[in-house]
Amino acid sequence: MSIFRTGLSKTRQSFFGRISQMLGSSNIDDDTWDDMEALLIQADLGVPTTQHVLSELKAKVRREGITNTEQLNKALKEVLRSLLTEPPVPNISGRPLSIILIVGVNGSGKTTSIAKIANRLNNNGRKVMLAAGDTFRAAAIEQLQTWGSRIGVPVIANKPGSDPASVVFDATTAAKARGCDVLIVDTAGRLHTNFNLMEELAKIRAISAKVVPDAPHEVWLVLDGTTGQNALEQAKKFRELVNITGVIVTKLDGTAKGGMVFSIFNELKLPVHYIGLGEGVTNLVFFDPDNFVNSLFEDN
Repeated sequence: MSIFRTGLSKTRQSFFGRISQMLGSSNIDDDTWDDMEALLIQADLGVPTTQHVLSELKAKVRREGITNTEQLNKALKEVLRSLLTEPPVPNISGRPLSIILIVGVNGSGKTTSIAKIANRLNNNGRKVMLAAGDTFRAAAIEQLQTWGSRIGVPVIANKPGSDPASVVFDATTAAKARGCDVLIVDTAGRLHTNFNLMEELAKIRAISAKVVPDAPHEVWLVLDGTTGQNALEQAKKFRELVNITGVIVTKLDGTAKGGMVFSIFNELKLPVHYIGLGEGVTNLVFFDPDNFVNSLFEDN
């Protein structure tokens, strides 16, 4: 059983599996559409994306002369797949040092995701360094240092409460001096003070660009998959403050709200680079649209 199928079992069993069961061999009627709409919303696609899916599906039914629910089930998979795009190749090659800025609210799995990405890059022969830019929480610094020690990746940190931009400057300078390929920067996860967050991120961007041209080269937003549509609202706020280049969705193995991934593509027009399908260091996996959609349906 693939990690996708195992990790998405809660979403599949709770909602998409019920759609497959609902779409037996009977004919399509008004109740079919009503039931499907309810289940898609419950799976946390959200109302706008659910309406988009139903509109596309009804057009496909008319266009292709679909008459029974078994065909409709196949058509639903095709419509859902059409919402998703392959993640672009991260812009972290072709220069001496690439910088990835990681943003997201506290508790989203940001620090753990940083460690898992660093471990993946490290295992692929990239020389990686981490910057503990979330200086507002001592626990965040300690957590990153613990992970760094565990995966064998150096962490540049300062005292809690110190200026995040100075940490990033030190880390960028150190990464450049030590010949690192990638520097991953953790940032404070606060959305309740938007102006301060924007100002802080702007300082971090400016400082890193002084040492490495055009930095940061990627800005990835970490979203907690268990919060469903709430995560989408967070994403909208972050996108107003920062030029997000991609999304990481964590904790999808622990939720039935996996449908929110479709909303990220449909409403935010942002690519998903990684999804978290377990707690293990290797359970943050590249997002694969085909595996994702297939794993949501019982008739895989």
